[in-house]
Amino acid sequence: MNGTTEATGSHEGPERRVRVVLVDDHRMFRTGVQAEIGRTEETGVEVIGEAADVDQAVTVITATRPEVVLLDVHLPGGGGVEVLRRCAPFMGAVENPVRFLALSVSDAAEDVIGVIRGGARGYVTKTITGADLVDSVFRVQDGDAVFSPRLAGFVLDAFASTDAPPVDEDLDRLTQREREVLRLIARGYAYKEIAKQLFISVKTVESHVSAVLRKLQLSNRHELTRWATARRLV
Repeated sequence: MNGTTEATGSHEGPERRVRVVLVDDHRMFRTGVQAEIGRTEETGVEVIGEAADVDQAVTVITATRPEVVLLDVHLPGGGGVEVLRRCAPFMGAVENPVRFLALSVSDAAEDVIGVIRGGARGYVTKTITGADLVDSVFRVQDGDAVFSPRLAGFVLDAFASTDAPPVDEDLDRLTQREREVLRLIARGYAYKEIAKQLFISVKTVESHVSAVLRKLQLSNRHELTRWATARRLV
């Protein structure tokens, strides 16, 4: 794995600590991150809680008030954006704010911009090394913005450019999971294939598709495909 930020080493060691919650729906990944960065006496990172979906995440964050949350973008229950929305009061606290660092396999611009709009302080991909992730956690605790180099460019484009496209209000009505289903439907996937890819039931896929059609005021998957294609989501 190649690191995506530069570790300075200045924050390593037990003389400084940061309390972290891991939010990811894959237990093996959480276990791996815990093993990699959670050796508190070596890294200074103390993992004080874990969560696998949106509701668990909000419950754990509310109970523990960590300094940094490592947040996956794609989560059952509405995705990382929903966690950020529900935890907004903690991010805005004057004393001891909770800061969020997105840690995801996705490097899609819409995912990155979505969580940054939601209040995350940074976004790194899962190719990051353990040492660089520790450094990124401490930098986010300090209030810095941290991005994998390839991602920083389009974040700047989206937020700094006067020519940046306006927020798509229709798209913003959809949850993260609904966007995933929308994209796969538009690519021609069958419900059964979508269920397999997203590790959900066919019935759940049908529910998401119904919700998407209702929110976008569309009648069928063909209209949905045209809608997604027009917005270059496919």
